[in-house]
Amino acid sequence: MSSTEASQIRAFWENLELPGIFDVHTHFMPKSVMDKVWAYFDSAGEQSDPVTPQAPLLPTGKRWPITYRHDEDVRLNTLREFGVRGFTSMIYPHKPDMAAWLNSWGAEFAERTPDCVRTATFYPEESAGRYVSDAISSGARIFKSHIQVGNYAPNDPLLDPVWGAIEDAAVPVVIHCGSGPAPGAYTGPDPIAELLRRFPRLPLIIAHMGMPEYLDFLALAERYSEVRLDTTMAFTDFSEASAPFPPAELPRLRELQGRILFGSDFPNIPYPYLHALEGVARLGLGDDWVRSVVHDNGAALFSRE
Repeated sequence: MSSTEASQIRAFWENLELPGIFDVHTHFMPKSVMDKVWAYFDSAGEQSDPVTPQAPLLPTGKRWPITYRHDEDVRLNTLREFGVRGFTSMIYPHKPDMAAWLNSWGAEFAERTPDCVRTATFYPEESAGRYVSDAISSGARIFKSHIQVGNYAPNDPLLDPVWGAIEDAAVPVVIHCGSGPAPGAYTGPDPIAELLRRFPRLPLIIAHMGMPEYLDFLALAERYSEVRLDTTMAFTDFSEASAPFPPAELPRLRELQGRILFGSDFPNIPYPYLHALEGVARLGLGDDWVRSVVHDNGAALFSRE
């Protein structure tokens, strides 16, 4: 990180008269897991996936450099230098008997990182209901579900006690369920529509604006008052090249101003952090809308005014 980069990002939110940024989609993981995630992105376009052999590879056909490939303490300092006042540790399993271990790590990480919203996760397995309830009762404030990498159906009966506990506790879930950057066996809007039919009060945060099925996921947010969307990688040059957001639908984003949250995917992004903020601002929806998205909505949801 250069001092120029940090000063440019700080100027972005200072010009909006904000106290900083709230980023609901950042990744901090055990080093062994993060190394494998980075290896996955390094292999984009190749024929093997070192993280999840059952998951499809990225079909981008182009390089995906990790812009902020640094040790954990450097990454934490980078976010703080940018003025990020709250962030998450998006963790997710790709096999059974992994989620509870990740939750223990997430709890320890949040304990020593007070500006991180304590994050937990789950996988369809017999023990899921128990360890999710334990995570909630011990202080988890957000969950991560990755339908593509986990390669599981969100309506798997093993997850019924998970969704029930999360709905009752009103703990948000950032869920990667859209079919980008590569479709999975269970991605897309239909399984989530069925999930919400069964659990209509679920506080889902649709990752990546539901890319590329933007319109279907916008419709779910319009129908269910507890559904939100995060901007992770959406509206950037990188994503617009392959999955552009339809300009005619921008008025719907304005109407959902209070339920769109800024997410960056830091550190696993192939461009500078500032570009993610610029992507939100250049939609032309006004400073008040940008203020809501890049700080106020997240701060209100997690009571960090």
